[in-house]
Amino acid sequence: MIDKPLLAAVMMLLTLSLVMDYSLSTFTVLHFHYSDFHFFIRQSMAIFIGFISMVILSKLDPDKWFHRIGLVLFFSFFLLMIVMQALPASLVNAVGGAKRWIHVGPLSIAPVEFFKVGFVFFLAWSFSRKLLHKEKMGFLEEIRTFAPYIFIFLIAVVIIAVFQKDLGQVVVLGATLMVLFLFIGSSLKFFFTMLSGVFIAFIGLIFFAPHRMARIKSWWGTVQDSILSLFPFEKLQNLRIEVGKEPYQISNSLNAIHNGGFFGQGLGNGQFKLGYLSEVHTDFILAGITEELGFLGVALVTLTILFIVFRIFKIAAKVQNPMYYLFSIGVGLLIAFSFILNSYGISGITPIKGIAVPFLSYGGSHIWAACIGIGMVLMVSKKVPRDIHGNMI
Repeated sequence: MIDKPLLAAVMMLLTLSLVMDYSLSTFTVLHFHYSDFHFFIRQSMAIFIGFISMVILSKLDPDKWFHRIGLVLFFSFFLLMIVMQALPASLVNAVGGAKRWIHVGPLSIAPVEFFKVGFVFFLAWSFSRKLLHKEKMGFLEEIRTFAPYIFIFLIAVVIIAVFQKDLGQVVVLGATLMVLFLFIGSSLKFFFTMLSGVFIAFIGLIFFAPHRMARIKSWWGTVQDSILSLFPFEKLQNLRIEVGKEPYQISNSLNAIHNGGFFGQGLGNGQFKLGYLSEVHTDFILAGITEELGFLGVALVTLTILFIVFRIFKIAAKVQNPMYYLFSIGVGLLIAFSFILNSYGISGITPIKGIAVPFLSYGGSHIWAACIGIGMVLMVSKKVPRDIHGNMI
């Protein structure tokens, strides 16, 4: 028996995605002269494909199909991310010098979304085969043992952060990898050493990319007063920078959130979707939801995401196979970190990373990939022992 509460929670968010994509895409529809149901139909197709994939995966025998599907996801989309940099412009359009989507007819696929699920599987599969039965390792042995995984991750960093210019996805993958290192039994010394290295590399990726530096300065200009006021030291005031025009996306996002109040302006009555927030149905969908459905609406969305992560972690805790355990933890972390990065970005706590909200933002690739990840977790959930009422025991 699959985990029905998990499936129900995911379907609730996918349904809300359809409703909000139709409501929030008003300006884009008018501006580009699309039909009223342009985004609704496209998102419906993505959700339908995702739902069918999720159901099919959930019915398969994990002992027979789990590792086959996972290996195909990892290797095929890893190679596709490498190869797509050399594909012709007819298949891959470069936006701002970044090649992120492969176009096949009317369809566009972002390989990185599927690679994230495949990467988590690869870690779970390899960790369970090579590391679970190792005794406590010394620091140098840990470095030698984890070096291959770090090397693969660094290749992914180059492809995603340098060629695709998508630092947000690297942050999600890196955070997931670091937490899985802890779950597999790495020492705190190794963990904090790696964390320091990741932080230095992260700063380097920002420092050597002018567009990222501009984004950081723009973000700091909006939050410097509130942060520096907490530390009334004269030397720290040197960190203050000249503030030019406030970034309109963050400013309008915060205004939309404030305008929503507790109960919201009502479905379809949002004002900031009318050209103030560009394509609010994508990365800024949480701001649009907050304005139209209020704090109550976004709180319910947050609770649903937390419930999904909780159910995934509960499945992981109950399943006996270590590969299933680690994979489920990894999928839960991908969802959690993506939601945190997006919500922090649209509220101005951190710079905007361009990360989609799981199961909500408009976009076929992330919806389909997320459904595949959930489908594989549902496949695993059949291995969890249950009582006669279907409850986990």
